[in-house]
Amino acid sequence: MNRRQLLALSLGTVALTACSDKADAPAAFTGIDITGADYATGFSLTDHNGQPRTLADFKGKAVVIFFGFTQCPDVCPTSMTELAEAKRLLGADGERLQGLFVSVDPERDTPEVMKQYVASFDPSFLALYAAPGELPALAKSYKIYYKKVEGPTPTSYTMDHSAGSYVYDPQGRIRLYNRYGSGAAALAGDLKKLLAGA
Repeated sequence: MNRRQLLALSLGTVALTACSDKADAPAAFTGIDITGADYATGFSLTDHNGQPRTLADFKGKAVVIFFGFTQCPDVCPTSMTELAEAKRLLGADGERLQGLFVSVDPERDTPEVMKQYVASFDPSFLALYAAPGELPALAKSYKIYYKKVEGPTPTSYTMDHSAGSYVYDPQGRIRLYNRYGSGAAALAGDLKKLLAGA
């Protein structure tokens, strides 16, 4: 083999390798990729209709779970609005998305209150409830921060809490942490990749 043939063969190998690497590269997500994390792996809670729920109930759907409270003035409604808009942006694939809202304020967030709250964003979204005694362990398992901040009266307190969302793929595996304020388009793009099998 002469020098010219050897060079051509080398260049061809480099080109094939580059194509192969590109094809095998994992999908780039806007959210933080936490695939394989040993936290946020599941839950056992009651929904606003009184039904027991686990992550397995939503197999075949991408799941986005957000921790908040219904009297939250800004972060929670913004996040839930973005989630509803992301569902709309997915078009027909939006039917394969399950939005979940978990209250960090079980004292005030009754099932009836939560049902009205999530329905105001999208009727398919579900609110999940953890009893006050169960909430600390759940928050720890999700690395979620929350703290009651006293107000002028016993019932006018507010809640400080983590503001991101966790995203699961249709197989129920934890995949992404979606930062607060990332926007509906970014979330929809990530969900589209997960629904396509990324």
